[in-house]
Amino acid sequence: MRTPPPLSARRYKLELVTEHALTVRENAAAEIEKALREAEANYESPADGHFVVALPGTRKLSTACSLLLGDHTLSVNAFVVRSADENHEGVFRWLLERNAKLAGIAFAIDHLGDVYLVGRLPLAAVTATEVDRLLGTVLEAADSSFNTLLELGFASSIRREWEWRLKRGEPTFNLAAFERLRPETPADSD
Repeated sequence: MRTPPPLSARRYKLELVTEHALTVRENAAAEIEKALREAEANYESPADGHFVVALPGTRKLSTACSLLLGDHTLSVNAFVVRSADENHEGVFRWLLERNAKLAGIAFAIDHLGDVYLVGRLPLAAVTATEVDRLLGTVLEAADSSFNTLLELGFASSIRREWEWRLKRGEPTFNLAAFERLRPETPADSD
């Protein structure tokens, strides 16, 4: 039977492992900050190891993205859209199909049905280049999916908004992406 090392040796080994983990975490934090500075990103750090980045888009004007350093991983979490009002099955199917095309992140829903992009990366793999790639993937996925998710999950609301604006002569330029949901009006059918 093998004799365990003395307690002092085990404690020393634990201290080395802990010190290494802190160094890896500190390096990851420095790489994240480097990536955010190089990208001239709008971000804040509300706590040690936590970064909140505003990713500017075209369809979804801004995507709030949280980067959180844990003991072993960097987790990314970005809000995409609130829970659908309708067609839940169609929305979920689209999200699952889209997940197959994503790298490093995936669509997920919370207990309310709100849609997020989530991902994890080992701390040892965190480099400024990898953070930039990860944020680019989050931005592309959130921005390119936004109108589709709105159309799938909020079509009735969009149709009502079209009707309300057309009836009152209000501007409809921000509904242009949803032209196919525009109701026919007597003036349109002439």
